[in-house]
Amino acid sequence: MAGPTHEVALEFLVFARHRDLNQVDDRRPEGSQLERSAYILLSRVATQGPMSIGQLSDAFGLDVSTLNRQTAALTTAGLLDRIPDPDGGIARKFRLTEEGRRRLDDEREAHVRALDLVMADWPEEDIATFAAYLRRFNTGIERIDGRPWPRG
Repeated sequence: MAGPTHEVALEFLVFARHRDLNQVDDRRPEGSQLERSAYILLSRVATQGPMSIGQLSDAFGLDVSTLNRQTAALTTAGLLDRIPDPDGGIARKFRLTEEGRRRLDDEREAHVRALDLVMADWPEEDIATFAAYLRRFNTGIERIDGRPWPRG
């Protein structure tokens, strides 16, 4: 007999299918959305501050070559700047440009609008409880994975 963990596994599968909130409500012009990987990378740099390729690799568990391609694309798009290490280290670091911050803020607001639509009939208390459970779930994964996400 399937237990509660089986139900979580099923709902997680369905959730993963809907992970692109741009499909729920997108009032932005075509092509203005950030790709998922760009949104996540920019969010991390915005939260943590300037980061080197090595720090990004450690944070995401991704190969340096993958991150070199991603950061190069974001730099070319004008969303990231490559700067000397503000702490005086040897490695250069990436920080958000003003345009990168604006696009990240726009993307985050679009996600919030989509979530507001999805949870329009939820009481505030249910939304807060759901957020607490998601945080608990994510921090459980981070504990096992060893790569916590900084929460500002």
